[in-house]
Amino acid sequence: MTTTAADRSAEFEQHRPRMFGIAYRMLGSAAEAEDTVQDTWLRWSAADRGDVVHPGAWLAKAVTHLCLNRLTSARARREAYVGPWLPEPVLTGDGALGPLESAEQRDSVSTALLLLLEQLTPVERAVYVLREAFAYGHREIAGLLDVSEANSRQLHRRASARVAAGRAAADGGGDGDGPAAGRVRRFQPDPAQWQVLVESFLAAARDGDLARLEGMLAADVRCVSDGGGVVSAARRPIEGRAKVARFLAGTARKYGAALPVAVASVNGEPALLAGGAAVVMQVDFEDGLVSEVRTILNPEKLEFLAQQLSHAPGLSNPHR
Repeated sequence: MTTTAADRSAEFEQHRPRMFGIAYRMLGSAAEAEDTVQDTWLRWSAADRGDVVHPGAWLAKAVTHLCLNRLTSARARREAYVGPWLPEPVLTGDGALGPLESAEQRDSVSTALLLLLEQLTPVERAVYVLREAFAYGHREIAGLLDVSEANSRQLHRRASARVAAGRAAADGGGDGDGPAAGRVRRFQPDPAQWQVLVESFLAAARDGDLARLEGMLAADVRCVSDGGGVVSAARRPIEGRAKVARFLAGTARKYGAALPVAVASVNGEPALLAGGAAVVMQVDFEDGLVSEVRTILNPEKLEFLAQQLSHAPGLSNPHR
């Protein structure tokens, strides 16, 4: 069993990606996930090594319980959040959130799912994340959360049912008043097709061609902007083809021409980055039409992504 500070640090770093992945999915915030991993390090540094049989399990349990503690205060802050709340965007091309090779793995960090997870209780969210994103067995989850195996199964069934109900409600629309003011995509084109569609969409917005722009939008299209009260943004989701077209054309007229735009993988999906990390825009399509536009402008939510960009290779730039 390792005892030196160097050994402890090396062992911790070995498990850091999984800890960050758990914390991000639990909290929807990269900044809070980093803080939680750091708090886990403090516990790890002070732990009696005689109590640590399996380091990976010990660290997973510690980070999960710290997330459960944080979720209570996080929800209180989100209730007072100015305007719609969206999860912090994270570049997914550098492996920060773990392997995202399958559709299920990519879905585990998608904005749509993270918004649905906001509707779960903290312990339901923990069980769902551990089971669905990291394939922990119920016996392992029971040990991590200090619950019975039967309770773990019950919590997972309940969480899965609530997520499924949320997907169904989002697929059929909704009032958009809750924190999960987003929709689950029924169709998303491959990245190359997405880029072609979004380039046409951006061109129409920048040209101020409302007729052409409206023709590219679904009838029930929704636009959600997260400025957090820090920067100017719509305080409520904008819905409907005509209203969204006018809003996007006005925004493009005001900001679009001055900001270079790049394409990157964000939360497992292609997204637009404007002005480096000044704005992140995610565009969802249904049957070739734009069904939802989500923009994150709150600079506090873009700090982690900006750090990632500083180490990222060149991104594609469809418009400048």
